[in-house]
Amino acid sequence: MIGAGRGRLERYDDTSPIRASGYLRRIMRPRIAPLVCSLIALAALAGCGDSSSSGNGVASKSPSEIVSEAKTAADGASSVHVSGSIVNAGSTIALDMDLLKGTGGSGRLSQNGLSFELVDVGGSVYIKGSPEFYRHFAGGAAAQLLQGKWLKAPANTGSFASLGSLTDLRKLLDSTLSSHGSLSKGAPSTIEGQEAIGVKDVTRGGTLYVATNGKPFPLEITKGGSGGGKVTFTNWNAPVTVKAPAKAVDLGQLESGH
Repeated sequence: MIGAGRGRLERYDDTSPIRASGYLRRIMRPRIAPLVCSLIALAALAGCGDSSSSGNGVASKSPSEIVSEAKTAADGASSVHVSGSIVNAGSTIALDMDLLKGTGGSGRLSQNGLSFELVDVGGSVYIKGSPEFYRHFAGGAAAQLLQGKWLKAPANTGSFASLGSLTDLRKLLDSTLSSHGSLSKGAPSTIEGQEAIGVKDVTRGGTLYVATNGKPFPLEITKGGSGGGKVTFTNWNAPVTVKAPAKAVDLGQLESGH
């Protein structure tokens, strides 16, 4: 988890950009993976709804059929905007991402106010932290060197590989809709102005709301309690452009001394 160290957080105040970025990479790796796991854990839910014959007809189906219909619609989408927050172990993780099928995604993530921008495209992951983010993880001197800079690393291997679970549209939604326990329907709802039906995961808790007009896209996932949160899915199939940031600092080249 970002910011979750053993005891007190280590600091590093080296003026070498090679050593500073290498240190940042090493300490971020064990913190990024739990963040991704937290998001996927919230995604592994299902939602509430009741029978209704209007719209696309999904509300009249069984809970498992509703989830299946939502998965099929999501798998066929070209893009989506994902936003929301999750509470995990006393920390609040927030995300605000545009995802483009087969390409990657871009947006912003944060934990307890420490935020960073994220772009995943062309086989590489790029991050740019806020001044507070770099200062918290790398110390004052290194933060000055890294401020305003994009850092680049491979998308499929190395320190930032786990971030691919957040920017791969198919992978994220399959994780969202495939892992659940016993399901039940609840009452119709309105999510972001759209009529919806949901299916509740009775075993694990949480509710997935699915559109009952047009294609049965997932609209929202919610879960109450200390480990809860809410994630919304909007702008399905809207035009999205994901571009690699210019002049990114390649962490691999820095650490190899090239």
